[in-house]
Amino acid sequence: MKKTIVASAIAVAFSAGLIAAQFGAERAVVGESHANNKAEAVAVRTAATPQPAALPDFSVLVESEGSAVVNIAVTRAVKTPGPQMQGVPDPLQEFFRRHAPQPESPEGGGPQAQGVGSGFIISKDGYVLTNAHVVKDAEEVVVRLTDRRDFPAKIVGVETRTDVAVLKIDSRDLPTVRVGSPESVKVGNWVAAIGSPFGLENTVTAGIVSAKSRNLPSDAYVPFIQTDVAVNPGNSGGPLFNLNGEVIGINSQIYSRTGGYMGLSFAIPIDVAMKVKDDLLQYGKVQRGRIGVTIQQVNKELAGTFGLDRARGALVSGVEKGGPAEAAGLKVGDVILGENGKPVEQSIDLPRMIGEGRPGADFKLEIWRDGKAQDVGVKLGEMPAEKVAVTEPPVKQAQLGMVVRPLNANEKGRLGTASGVVVERVEGPAARAGIRPGDVILALNSEPIDSADELKSMVERSRDRVALLVQRADSKFFVPVPLS
Repeated sequence: MKKTIVASAIAVAFSAGLIAAQFGAERAVVGESHANNKAEAVAVRTAATPQPAALPDFSVLVESEGSAVVNIAVTRAVKTPGPQMQGVPDPLQEFFRRHAPQPESPEGGGPQAQGVGSGFIISKDGYVLTNAHVVKDAEEVVVRLTDRRDFPAKIVGVETRTDVAVLKIDSRDLPTVRVGSPESVKVGNWVAAIGSPFGLENTVTAGIVSAKSRNLPSDAYVPFIQTDVAVNPGNSGGPLFNLNGEVIGINSQIYSRTGGYMGLSFAIPIDVAMKVKDDLLQYGKVQRGRIGVTIQQVNKELAGTFGLDRARGALVSGVEKGGPAEAAGLKVGDVILGENGKPVEQSIDLPRMIGEGRPGADFKLEIWRDGKAQDVGVKLGEMPAEKVAVTEPPVKQAQLGMVVRPLNANEKGRLGTASGVVVERVEGPAARAGIRPGDVILALNSEPIDSADELKSMVERSRDRVALLVQRADSKFFVPVPLS
């Protein structure tokens, strides 16, 4: 019964649309019949009614640029075998069973999972760009070209902050993409994506740019290009093209309640990705500036409190002791309004703007203090690398299900602690209790932890449950973890 009602409603709405369109046409005819001059009437009608524009033809783009787009197959170890279709909508399960590579158990090893992604060639000698999450924890990476040639790929570098990875395959005279300028792209422009959704290689989808410089809460260093281009699992790492056939972004994320496409896709601007690539090749890491402040968004109420004309800028809520901001004289309560002449409209803009600067560079900040604007000069420090060398290898704590390593001197200084271990991987009881990778375990049941071995020993002496003191960002809290 419900289906009938819905269908009827749609039919009524559709009919109403037809009626409205027909009525408009009748009015135009009546207007023409009363016009003294037929040519004048036609001119009026033409001016009042926008003429439909021809839709773009992407065939030339695909033919000329498609050969530089690659499929990326990744093999990963699986810690715990289990149903591979869990969480996949029923209509897609049969598709995956038929087309997706199935896990294998190699001789002498554990089960493996295989995944697919996309990428594109940026140099004739075999450098490839893709997403960091495509090759995360990969044991083997294979790049497949459109001519069906397969190449084992080396992971040259990865930066998870921007979700960019650089691969290298051993070949020459490869087809390459042309790099464009994201700045020249306007909202409403047509764009196209080429990738391997669900492993279906060289699939082309098209749409328009929905927004630019879109900030996502989990990605402070990327001003995403938002599009309505259909992007699905497997598209990650593939190129986003403008109508000139130039790459303007790397398709990276979608917003979805189901796991599938829902009209919201996000691409990393290609200039951001190329800077990451250049740094990884030249320095082995991405160099980012920092000033050592904690900030928060300025809302309407805070703007009024501090005497601002409107809600804008980044409110300084903390200044790192001994950091660049303290040396420059920044104070808690300052509102950072601009950087090197560029306005800071939202607090999330500032980390990206500062991060784009080179360590040691001199930046001019416009701040609001005591009801007036003033300029402050600051010399940028360096953002700590995502991964640092440690003298002790990570140690797995079996009962908790965590892999941890000791804090190094830089991390201890940055966090303001003399002890603790960093969680690198987590599963089992600790994961179920809410422990995440990157958390710092400071103590167990109020006893400080200085090493992975010490944590292991404490756990072995405990009975049913332990309470871990966790530092996550600027917050500290206890997490109870059952041992059985």
